[in-house]
Amino acid sequence: MVRRTTVTALALLLLTSASTAAAPGGLPAAVPFGPALREQLSAVVGVRDRSVPPRTRHVDADGEPLYTNRLLLEASPYLQQHAHNPVDWQPWGEEAFARARELGRPVFLSIGYSTCHWCHVMEDESFDDIETARLLNARFVAIKVDREARPDVDAVYMAAIHALGETGGWPLNVFLTPDRKPFFAGTYFPPSEQSGRPSFRRVLATVADQWRDQPASLQQTAAVLSGRIETLLTGESVFESRAIPDGLPEQAVLAQLRRFDPEWGGLGSGMKFPSSFSLRLAMRVERDLRARSARSMESPDAVAEALRNADAIRRAVVRTLDRMAAGGIRDHLAGGFHRYATDRRWLVPHFEKMLYDNALLARVYSEAWQWSGDERYAEVARDTLEYLDREMSAPGGGFYSATDADSRGPSGEMEEGYYFTWTPGELREVLGAERARTVAAWYGVNDAGNFEGRTILHTWREEAVVAAELGSDVAVLRSEIARARPLLRAAREGRPAPLRDDKVVTAWNGLAISAFARAGFALGESRWTERAVRAARFALESMQREGRLQRVSFAGKASVDAFLEDHVALAEALIDLFEADGDPHWLHEAVRLQSEIDGRFADPQGGYFRVARTAEQLLARDKPRRDGALPAGNAVAASVLWRLAELTGDASSADRATRLLASFAAELEASPSAFGELLLAFELRSGAKEIVLVGPEGGDAAVLAPMLAPLRRNFVTARVLAATFEGERQARLAEIVTLVERKPARAGKVTAYVCEARVCQLPTTDPAVLARQLGIQTVGEP
Repeated sequence: MVRRTTVTALALLLLTSASTAAAPGGLPAAVPFGPALREQLSAVVGVRDRSVPPRTRHVDADGEPLYTNRLLLEASPYLQQHAHNPVDWQPWGEEAFARARELGRPVFLSIGYSTCHWCHVMEDESFDDIETARLLNARFVAIKVDREARPDVDAVYMAAIHALGETGGWPLNVFLTPDRKPFFAGTYFPPSEQSGRPSFRRVLATVADQWRDQPASLQQTAAVLSGRIETLLTGESVFESRAIPDGLPEQAVLAQLRRFDPEWGGLGSGMKFPSSFSLRLAMRVERDLRARSARSMESPDAVAEALRNADAIRRAVVRTLDRMAAGGIRDHLAGGFHRYATDRRWLVPHFEKMLYDNALLARVYSEAWQWSGDERYAEVARDTLEYLDREMSAPGGGFYSATDADSRGPSGEMEEGYYFTWTPGELREVLGAERARTVAAWYGVNDAGNFEGRTILHTWREEAVVAAELGSDVAVLRSEIARARPLLRAAREGRPAPLRDDKVVTAWNGLAISAFARAGFALGESRWTERAVRAARFALESMQREGRLQRVSFAGKASVDAFLEDHVALAEALIDLFEADGDPHWLHEAVRLQSEIDGRFADPQGGYFRVARTAEQLLARDKPRRDGALPAGNAVAASVLWRLAELTGDASSADRATRLLASFAAELEASPSAFGELLLAFELRSGAKEIVLVGPEGGDAAVLAPMLAPLRRNFVTARVLAATFEGERQARLAEIVTLVERKPARAGKVTAYVCEARVCQLPTTDPAVLARQLGIQTVGEP
């Protein structure tokens, strides 16, 4: 395990030897703290872990922080990062807005997260600057929000910047009236004017002067902008069911192909995010186009066009998967992927690593292995899961959130990417001259470097070409690289590591559980399924408070009532886990979560809101349906509803899923490529294959393996699976999956029943027959 400096409340509150701490308060131009608040802050500062330097340049001769604000009392790692700024930061809440009303000031709201590079830059340049702090403290009420703990607040004010016609991002800086309505917003502001972008102090002074001189005008702007936000977040509901064209998935993928980069994969020619191309949807569309062509039900011209489109999609998917896996966006030593690439070649990443990105990419690559048969994709999935298990595991079984882009370089200053980059001399020091020569050739390490004089590892060249250049062969090259990787990783772990955000987020853990469960099933590796089980138990036991699912856990304490995305991601994960290990407990819990979703988040007109009806009321209740870095909550909800309908026979679940689609019909038809995750559920809406496997009583997973082989090895996605054994286990499962009732294991052998709409084909004990019933050609390996 890599030793990392953490940024949790626990790290700040560990008891150390007695020391005299600087008294909190005395923030420049700020209202003095009251005695009670000063006492609270002093108590925390007094037990600060002094092995962790305070995150500020303003310290006394003993290294103690000169300034401390209210954020020190918050659990969020991101808020704690700003606890020693000279800014009089307030946490989000009515107390801060009441203060703004009392003082007659506008609110400055700054939203970010703990591993956000540009958030750190702006903190260092502006929020830790005395004169900037003086201006903020004298003329505004300043509020800090952790977007990962409060995605609802982030969504509302991100909509504000979009309504203003600007591109969003973090830090997100918004100016509000005391009644929470925005009137101006931006992202990063430099400390001095750059490329026509005004300095942050100039922005603050201008806004403060306008608030003093033209308050009515800003109030009017805020009222108009708030109306636009509501439209953006809630969409236009459709009050009656309407037919949605079946061809939308194909239309969406082909629209994305118009932006495809044929040389380097992905979309566009600049900054690239893995999530911007709907790879999972593209794989399904490609498969379905070929299947449609094979049926020869259309004209020759239509068949030819379908095959051309299928070929184009396949080239795009393969090129993107290969280029991402070979590029610097992938961590070639420890596994996993960085956040995004800053260039079209996937070479120079933004070096932070997020749990959700890696969970989603592990799922993509394990499905790509089933879709293509290319073992390289299975290896990428394994490497990614190994990374998450090794470096991101939390006590009790959950997963941590992220690691930072920055780490300390040799000078002691924070440098982006230093931890991950290499020079030829460093390779020789770790590996010796001969092996270093091999590794340098494979990973492209040279004296010139490709990032600030150092090299981001990448594997653009073919193995045969590199081996020939070295006077070797591919087998020897592979062996040398396999021996070198753990040595390099161990040496890298001796460097100061990036900060790790040690909070646990339920939604992201749901994505990770899904990734481990699906990969464990597809690759037939029980250790991944077992890791998913541990994480699921953690989520169900430790992320609850008073019977309610919680959003985050800071230092082992769960807090913040969970949002839609937390509930649906965990519900989907539990269904995936049920299909992977057959334990009906997971399915029962998924049904319970869906009941919570229906009772607390549903919009009677279709779909679900992000926040529960009893939650804090913001300017609008967001109905998340468009894809971002994470799957939209309503997209995952649609998939969960249809899968539960198929498994349990509950027609009301299918009705809710249909109504959900109807509520977004106009937007779906207008811009289908923005709804890739929602379109993934399309293959379930017209009915999925319901597969039941029944083994003899007392059997175990090994007995099921031959009959599971066709499902593991092949890309069979429009289906649900229930595997069980005769006797008590079958009876327990039948309580919730009625389809398994009265289905015996014939002649004491594992028997498969393939059904659609509860109508089943003839049972079979032959994996080859099962494969044909599923419409696949190869059985695969047990």
